[in-house]
Parts: sequence; structure tokens; C-alpha cells
Amino acid sequence: QVQLVESGGGLVQAGGSLRLSCVASGSIFTIYDMGWYRQAPRKQRELVASITSGGSTNYADSVKGRFTISRDNAKNMVYLQMNSLKPEDTAVYYCNALVMTTTFRKIDYWGQGTQVTVSS
Repeated sequence: QVQLVESGGGLVQAGGSLRLSCVASGSIFTIYDMGWYRQAPRKQRELVASITSGGSTNYADSVKGRFTISRDNAKNMVYLQMNSLKPEDTAVYYCNALVMTTTFRKIDYWGQGTQVTVSS
């Protein structure tokens, strides 16, 4: 079993910054891609940013230039630095990791989500 736990969400004014963190723990052999998704009320979950184990990144157009994803492979952690936040960034943010478990199963895991609210 693998668990993903997010932290760092909260309430911030427009133009402000937040840093989300996510740690993976449990029966991990290796972690492939990690990423952050978000889901706003009455909207579908969408990819915000992803990062490969080698450090290659991908961003949604709406966050390019404002958000930065990074990871620490030794600690099984992924981060999302969010700058110049806008009210439309308000959503529940979910951590995602594609994991090879110690029983050699490749499974997509999700965190429980952390709320980010940006006030205008």
C-alpha cells in the first residue's frame, strides 16, 4: 500500500504565493511520473503540472510562468510553487504518483487533496 499526503494549501490573496508539498510513503520500489491536478467546483479535474523521475516538466497553459513543479527523489516528495495566484486558481489540488510497488505492480496513486482558495 502507498499513501500520498499533501500539505501547504490555504487562503491567499490574489497575487500571493503558496507552496504545496506531497510525500509518498509505503511499499514503494520506485516512482515514475509525479504531478499535481486540481478540481474546481462544478469542473472536471485537470492536470496542473507533472514531472518525470528525470526532472522533465509539463505545465498547463493557464499556469505556465507562474507555477513551478519540482521533486526530491530521495525523499519521495513533489512540490508545487505557486506564484502570482489568481482567483481562478481556487480549487482542491491533488497529488498524483505513478508507482512501481515492492510487489512490482504499477499503480496510479492519489492524495486526499488540499484546498487552495485565492481571494480577489
